Amino acid sequence: MIAFYFILSWLVWVLCALPLLLVSFFSKKHRQSFKSRFFLYKNPKQAPASVHFHACSFGEVRAILPLISEFESRISVITQTGFDEAKRHSKAVNFLPFENFIPLWFSPCKVLVVFEAELWLMLFFVAKLKGAKTLLINARISQKSYPKYQKFAFLYKKIFSYIDEIYVQSEADKERLENLGACKVQVLGNIKTNTVIKPSKAYTKLNSRLIIFASTHENEESLLLSNFTLAKGQKLVIAPRHPERFDKVARLVKDYARQKGLEFSLFSELNLKNLDLKSEFKADILVLDALGELVNFYAICDLAVLCGSFIEGIGGHNPVEIAALNKPLISGAFIHNQIPLYESLEGVRICKDLSEFNELVKSHSQKTSLKNKIDLSPILQSIQRGIDAR
Repeated sequence: MIAFYFILSWLVWVLCALPLLLVSFFSKKHRQSFKSRFFLYKNPKQAPASVHFHACSFGEVRAILPLISEFESRISVITQTGFDEAKRHSKAVNFLPFENFIPLWFSPCKVLVVFEAELWLMLFFVAKLKGAKTLLINARISQKSYPKYQKFAFLYKKIFSYIDEIYVQSEADKERLENLGACKVQVLGNIKTNTVIKPSKAYTKLNSRLIIFASTHENEESLLLSNFTLAKGQKLVIAPRHPERFDKVARLVKDYARQKGLEFSLFSELNLKNLDLKSEFKADILVLDALGELVNFYAICDLAVLCGSFIEGIGGHNPVEIAALNKPLISGAFIHNQIPLYESLEGVRICKDLSEFNELVKSHSQKTSLKNKIDLSPILQSIQRGIDAR
């Protein structure tokens, strides 16, 4: 099966190479990652390391930082935001190449640690071929996506045959993975509750009540704004999830502000060399058109509305940053990808009816908090045993 899969991956690459190359030139989001992943541009073979950590994006990289710091590590990622965050903590960072390149690119390590749902067959196979111990951590399969996994159960059974140990978020995840052929599965909980939250800047707090619509998606800004009225003494920050949408969201919010007789500005237009947000943030609504700033605004906000949860198909985002800073939190009802994390919190208000959204924003003030954190020692000990055995 491995030989067939490897040949198939090359056929897929040949068919998709030209479109992917074109996308890499015209899409700012994929400009670096596609060239690196599908053409190995500025993506040299990594030097050997004790532990190879692989995580998809920004949030996943943040979650594995307590593990990375304990070992001689290298990191591979999928997205640009993941790459940028990983580079802040390690020099040994690469984009993970597409499956056809992994046998040529992957260098030896003693332990491979893969985060959540990054189930790449060639990655696990080549790591085992080169003598590594393999771990899948924080694994999960949502109830909604489980039928899709079942359709390719034969493939996942093969992948799981190359994984030595699996740590999952919940009993439901354990059952689903075992039904797909996974072995040596342990329930640990969601590692993201251990993410260290530390603002990079200390902005001055506003005199007004500051509300954040955080990690908004397509159509979500207009949906929430149509069910919300900015009251006197309040200011609103809208933070789009994806940077390629900054300009579009700015136009939408600018038009909304004009219709409502409100003032609008962009974060990128503010002069914050002295971190004096109180003096600079004079408008009623601010679009946060910058990466890495959201946690700094969480630190000074009075209420966070976590988006990606008010429209179907996304499944919500990680609420731990907000809870770790003890801020009041409102979420939509579509959080199927984040249920274990939400269950680990206290004080969250779920808005199931948007007709109640405006009143909920006005009245909700209960601080959100984490019930408990996950003990990472089983993973740390497993990694160390893998290193010692090799």
